Amino acid sequence: MPFLGQDWRSPGWSWIKTEDGWKRFEFFGHDLGDDNNNELDLEELCDENKENVYVGNVCEVAAKKRKKDFVNNNTKTQFIYQEKWIYVQKESTRERHGYCTLGEAFNRLDFSSAIQDVRRFNYVVKLLQLIARSQLTSLSGAAQKNYFNVLEKIIKKVLDDQQNPRLIKDLLQDLSSTLCTLIREVGKSVLVGNINIWVCRLETILLWQQQLNNLQIPKQLTSGMTLSDLPLHMQNNILYKFSDASDIINLGQATPTLHMLSEDRHLWKKLCQFHFAEKQFCRHLVLSEKGLVDWKLMYFTLQKYYPKKEQYGDTLHFCKHCSILFWKDSGHPCTANDPDNCLMPVSPQHFIDLFKF
Repeated sequence: MPFLGQDWRSPGWSWIKTEDGWKRFEFFGHDLGDDNNNELDLEELCDENKENVYVGNVCEVAAKKRKKDFVNNNTKTQFIYQEKWIYVQKESTRERHGYCTLGEAFNRLDFSSAIQDVRRFNYVVKLLQLIARSQLTSLSGAAQKNYFNVLEKIIKKVLDDQQNPRLIKDLLQDLSSTLCTLIREVGKSVLVGNINIWVCRLETILLWQQQLNNLQIPKQLTSGMTLSDLPLHMQNNILYKFSDASDIINLGQATPTLHMLSEDRHLWKKLCQFHFAEKQFCRHLVLSEKGLVDWKLMYFTLQKYYPKKEQYGDTLHFCKHCSILFWKDSGHPCTANDPDNCLMPVSPQHFIDLFKF
């Protein structure tokens, strides 16, 4: 909100409520003897209204304390903000003091709603996985609560929809490994919160892993057309749309026809070209017994040395003009003449790097 003062960097004026309405209170800068109806004089302060300043401060402190106690006592509290964007500040300036942390950004960007969007689901899961691997101890206590609340919603969604269980299994495996290490080395690493809370969280993660392992996807009984009823060229086109090797292999196990299509050399060549550069091919060339390039084996060899290309339906965006991080469909208050040219998509790893100081 704008400052009500002569200098826009000032904290603003002080106001006090009187019988005639709100009046501005000044400690210095004006003669106390002036009879100005727009300002509060000394007698008025010392008489009947001096309690307003004290009472107002006490009420404000009490309200903040009640709000803080409610947040601390309610582990299911969600941090809801009206703005779905956050200013990424890395140092103090004349206008702004402090800096933005990873936990603050995680609370402000509404990841609880993002997981309900199929375009953002994989993006949020990957971000949670990166935080679990290296940034879990950098989160504040409030951000940790929000992290596990979002994770709980993801688990419930996967168990209900029976989709993407493999992604969540990888996430929980990394998270449980990190928690085991932190609990075992307690005292050497910084853990926000009581050790018993972390032990309870680890037990919950193990329970989630057991539920995912016991997940049984029922066979759909339908009399309509199935995937195997499609022509070969259409089944082949479906395989070419996949960017994950595990999806291709799993689909190839459905029928003998899909297995034959999933072993196509040209399919694995396209997959290698999508994820890796040609220079990387030359360094790790894999030949078959016939002297031809074994693209399938080459793919699994290359992924050991180089990261795969990430592909998401929707990501966070960063405005280089405003230094604001936001979801694109939510927008942000940009002051640039051409806002679209200032936008930059943010990968999960880039999101983590933004808050490394």
